[in-house]
Amino acid sequence: MEPDHPQLSIVRQCELLGLARSSYSYEPAPESEEDVLLMRLLDEQYTRPPFYGKRKMVKFLQDEGYVVDHKRVRRLMQRMGLETIYPKPQLSQAGSPSVRYPYLLRDVSIDRIDQVWSSDITYIRLARGFIYLVAIIDWFSRFVLAWELSTTLDTSFCLEALERALRAACPEIFNTDQGVQFTSQEFTERLRSAHIRISWDGRGRA
Repeated sequence: MEPDHPQLSIVRQCELLGLARSSYSYEPAPESEEDVLLMRLLDEQYTRPPFYGKRKMVKFLQDEGYVVDHKRVRRLMQRMGLETIYPKPQLSQAGSPSVRYPYLLRDVSIDRIDQVWSSDITYIRLARGFIYLVAIIDWFSRFVLAWELSTTLDTSFCLEALERALRAACPEIFNTDQGVQFTSQEFTERLRSAHIRISWDGRGRA
């Protein structure tokens, strides 16, 4: 399809190719400045209590002074890949309580490579929207062992970064905050399968 063709219009090109005119579209417009700001606020709030639904998110933004409605918040959350995590009864089987891991690094001297790794997710603003960066860092050398980018906050890109890092070495301790990606069963099971001790701390400190 050539939008600047000197002789054939877009309509005529669609006819010749047997395509509906509506099937051709230009590149979507980038997110507005305010939408990017709203997505940053939604992201920050989502990582605190992921049980916030769209109604609470609307109220949260309105309390922050923004004029938003449910339709706009729903669109932005869908754009970011955010889904409300609804608490359900009897998530754990009897006798198998949900596991919580302690913070293992208090008063610990970090004196060697691969003693402690950590991971964190950073929100990066781009000219046409946003992206998330997850990085895995060795605490002693401060070397970035692996990183991945994603447009959503699902667990898969964190697992991909972890797998890349584990191909080169294996830490004694892996420290993260309590974001839903790092506390997911998939992520913690992968660490346990590699016999890595898991350390959780307060949000944002890893």
